[in-house]
Amino acid sequence: MSTSPYSRQQLYAQDQPVYREHANEAAFLLGGIGAGNFSIGARGQLRDFELFHHPDKGFEAPYAHFAVRWQAPGQEAGARVLEARLQPPFARSHGFDSPTTAGLPRFAHSRMQARFPFVSVDLWDEALPIRAGLTAFTPFIPLQAEDSGMPAAMMRYTIQNTSDAPLHVSVCGTLPNLAGITGKTQFGQLTYTGERINRFCREGGLSGIRMGLEGLCPCDVRYGTMALATTAGGVSYKEKWMGNRWYDGPQEYWDDFTQNGRLNHDIKIEGERKDGARIASLCIEADIPAGGQADFPFIIAWHFPNRTKAWANPCACGEGCGCGDQKQQTVRVHYAGVYKDAWQAAQSLADNLPRLEGLSRAFADALYSSTLPGAVIDAVGSTMTVIRSTTCIWLEDGTFMGWEGCFDGCGCCDGTCTHVWNYAQTLAFLFPELERAMRRVEFLQETDDAGNMAFRAQSVFDAPRWDHYPAADGQMGTLVRLYREWRLSGDDEFLKQVWPSAVRCMEFAFSYWDSDGDGVLDSQQHNTYDIEFYGPNSMVNTMYFAALKAMSRLAAHLGDQALSQRYQQALEKGVARMDAALWNGEYYLQRIEDENAWPYQYGKGCLADQIIGQFMAHVAGLGAILPKGRAKSCMQAVYRYNFLDDFSNHCNVQRTYVLNDEKGLLLCSWPHGGRPKLPFVYSDEVWTGIEYQVAATMIFEGLVDEGLTLVKAVRERHDGIRRNPFNEVECGHHYARSLASYGVYVALTGFEADVPSGTMRFAPRVNQQHFSCFFSNGKAWGIYRQDMGEDGVLRTSVETLFGDGAAVSLA
Repeated sequence: MSTSPYSRQQLYAQDQPVYREHANEAAFLLGGIGAGNFSIGARGQLRDFELFHHPDKGFEAPYAHFAVRWQAPGQEAGARVLEARLQPPFARSHGFDSPTTAGLPRFAHSRMQARFPFVSVDLWDEALPIRAGLTAFTPFIPLQAEDSGMPAAMMRYTIQNTSDAPLHVSVCGTLPNLAGITGKTQFGQLTYTGERINRFCREGGLSGIRMGLEGLCPCDVRYGTMALATTAGGVSYKEKWMGNRWYDGPQEYWDDFTQNGRLNHDIKIEGERKDGARIASLCIEADIPAGGQADFPFIIAWHFPNRTKAWANPCACGEGCGCGDQKQQTVRVHYAGVYKDAWQAAQSLADNLPRLEGLSRAFADALYSSTLPGAVIDAVGSTMTVIRSTTCIWLEDGTFMGWEGCFDGCGCCDGTCTHVWNYAQTLAFLFPELERAMRRVEFLQETDDAGNMAFRAQSVFDAPRWDHYPAADGQMGTLVRLYREWRLSGDDEFLKQVWPSAVRCMEFAFSYWDSDGDGVLDSQQHNTYDIEFYGPNSMVNTMYFAALKAMSRLAAHLGDQALSQRYQQALEKGVARMDAALWNGEYYLQRIEDENAWPYQYGKGCLADQIIGQFMAHVAGLGAILPKGRAKSCMQAVYRYNFLDDFSNHCNVQRTYVLNDEKGLLLCSWPHGGRPKLPFVYSDEVWTGIEYQVAATMIFEGLVDEGLTLVKAVRERHDGIRRNPFNEVECGHHYARSLASYGVYVALTGFEADVPSGTMRFAPRVNQQHFSCFFSNGKAWGIYRQDMGEDGVLRTSVETLFGDGAAVSLA
């Protein structure tokens, strides 16, 4: 084993992290793919309401909370907000505003754990006769994108009576009607347009508050509906709290709730403003015997059907809320064509709950019961939140796209950037139809007649084509992803639809990036570091070689043997010449006569991404593209020179993602000197997506401990105190590159699926004698198992949990 700061037990442990009440950064997203979301914090609090198709980190929905009241016969009642106590820091210019409910009593302790798509929070206080638990989820079912795109979340509270007396218990949910927001006052109060209407409804086995908006065009970006509902019977409610006179509303609500555990909806509202907030509460009651427990189910749903028909999301109020120029055109999001309003979304979740929860639970159990190291499962599950974050956009016509990441209040770096999304693997294996939707945009809308693919898609919003140098890594990687998408779908119609454009993209590389026709790309190569490399380098060229291999195989499948052979010959020629020119005995260099002739090069440096094309090829099922032993040697060098187990003495004037005694992988190092005066602009940084890419490549090349060390370091940094474990940032929150984590999963399981041939195979690199893992092959998903019997015979089995298990079988 290579020197690792972790013991073997630490690297291979299968336990999952737990986040206590002081983990202020932990925030687990609830919400469907492309549907917006809100988050559950480690204390159990509702936070970061991002329902409006733009990011909104830190947005505190006024008074949004759940509370519990209990009372034993003949005893005084008690009540708590269903959260743990607030944790420092407490410094705010005006203290905690009333809408935070910070002054209401809470539980002493909390314990949060995630098994994506489920999050659980346990609450307790030794002085109280109850314990409380929350289990929350939004359906997430691989290969079922629409079921996984619901604008709703199930919130199930379980109250356990730990006393020796029966208790009458009430749980109450409170939610504001957030439709029509226009901005905030200097005191942080929300301002609105239109009139919010809250009405109690009992329909189809569902009871709750329907929240609507009148006086605003349904095509307006601020238009929408919400719902707070339950499948329980015997509810009480407040359609809206008292009006806006100081703190009358929250005071009357809390007094009413704590008095007898039910709500009086027949209250007199004086001085009400039509443009003010509309806060609704819904209460469920149950009698719980000593030592017993009861569930209190709630559904939160929302329906904001429109988003701005543009990548840019200008803010009219100046507060970063994304309210936008209301004269801009809007476009409908995907769920708008599925549900007419929030109530229908809530009703659909309730009506289909056994199936939706059952399949979501089956997926979570399959993933988290794997015998893979816990840090890998944690990385894969925790980064899946990117798919349901505001990074991703899903339109009514089926178009799927994404930012690179997100600022607190708006998207960051638009256009499903090819050189960033190259790294992402999760979506391709779990929801291949959405990846194919992205490929259609790239090949059919963003590639011109010459084969130049714009690396940022603008046509989806009828905007002018992205005017920039073509991205060599992005364009070549998209060809590799085309092969991946075809192999995971067997969709020949899709392949034939984009094939002419794909060929133009491949031919473009010969003429644009290979200046001397020697088979090695050497011209100006724009890339994911937002600069241009000049001269031959292995980062771009391995991506080029992987593209050649992918296109050769696709051409052969389509019957064009001449083209297939031409690409194969170009591959063999290019690999041999690059290897001869760039290999230094340990790793590949960038060949450039003077590292300082052009700014932002790396020359003799050891680049973490130096063989990213090999990573792409392995994950796509293309196999090796480099001479034997080269990839392993490169990865040994990257681990030896770029991995630091302490950053206390690391000098970095660029962006900083790793601090103090934390561990991480540098993008580049210069172990033998030759660092340019101005190296490429991110060279001293640490990006989780590249750490996952390198970890996967290491594992593919047999360096399992080294790969696991990188993954462990990433997840150790995201401990809920220093960083949010469900939000790996780079150029923005929920950064798409972090979805490279699934590549580590593919590497460890040795999984390959070839839908066209109807076969799949596994070659696990850990726990081979007793192994199990989740798999998704494009047609079905389930659990693969292999066990070595006492007779020395290895027995394998596949348990299909969803889909057509007969479509793809073990090779």
